[in-house]
Amino acid sequence: MNILITGGAGFIGSHVADACIAGGDSVTVLDDFSTGRLENIAHLLGHERFRFVEGSILNADLVDQLVEKSDEIYHIAAAIGMRRVVGIPLDTYRINVNGTDTVMTSAALRRKRVLFTSTSEVYGLNEHRPTSEEDLTVLGMTHKPRWTYAYSKACAEVLAFAYHHEMDLPVTVVRLFNTVGPRQTGRYGMVIPTFVRQALSGEPLTVHGDGLQTRCFGDVAEIAGALTDLMHSPRAIGEVYNVGNYRELSILSLAQRVVELTGSSSTIIHVPHDQVYGAGFDEIQRRVPDISKLQALTRFNPQSAIDDILHKVIAEQTQRKAVAV
Repeated sequence: MNILITGGAGFIGSHVADACIAGGDSVTVLDDFSTGRLENIAHLLGHERFRFVEGSILNADLVDQLVEKSDEIYHIAAAIGMRRVVGIPLDTYRINVNGTDTVMTSAALRRKRVLFTSTSEVYGLNEHRPTSEEDLTVLGMTHKPRWTYAYSKACAEVLAFAYHHEMDLPVTVVRLFNTVGPRQTGRYGMVIPTFVRQALSGEPLTVHGDGLQTRCFGDVAEIAGALTDLMHSPRAIGEVYNVGNYRELSILSLAQRVVELTGSSSTIIHVPHDQVYGAGFDEIQRRVPDISKLQALTRFNPQSAIDDILHKVIAEQTQRKAVAV
């Protein structure tokens, strides 16, 4: 297969590229480096079945050229990271909605298979746990930039299914829950790389709020495998799936575990959400996926424990620090 991965130089996209190359596919990555990094795909440059194209998903002519030459499209490119999207709500909407429309338009005209990565953020303030694909979307007030990302991804999902229903686009939507692992950066507020960097530097680990909010952290390699399985399942077309780990961990416990595994002397401090993201920030206290629908189709069963993931992230950042010295 000829695979196009938008946002393929990003954290998740680069791991999907690895999975596709390992499976024998030819891969073209489109990325504008707004959040992606060349080092994420450096090991693939020069591979006979890999091609990198620098550009934006807002460039309709470029997207059209790449889609035409592709058999399957992983649309992963997006404005990401709470800290970043709060600061650029207009660009977030343009990239996540208009960019998705550009990709879907081209793919629909050519009936190309598409897998679109959405987010657990679309469930918003819905308190039902674990959260299933049939649970309601309950988003916060539109004037709060905190919800720009969730609204933009929800709109992009609507677009994807509209193209499926009206133009028979073979598309699958996945809602990712806190995917973590090597290559993830803490530049935009991602919690695990941020905690590990702080611990290795001997800085205080900054926990937002009381730290009792919980998340479920999925290993990126396992998540990438689930995405490729869904791409190759005809039964997944026209459907939406939660993809993630179901094991719950508080952010405070996560910080404590990072300190223990790094042997750091760092302390843990608590910072109010409003101080980080502005007044009136709506925090989600629990985010737990119901992945039974995915498991029924693919037998997906995440195996990586949080310590396994942390060891890999710690090793990567330790090596990076050694090289920098």
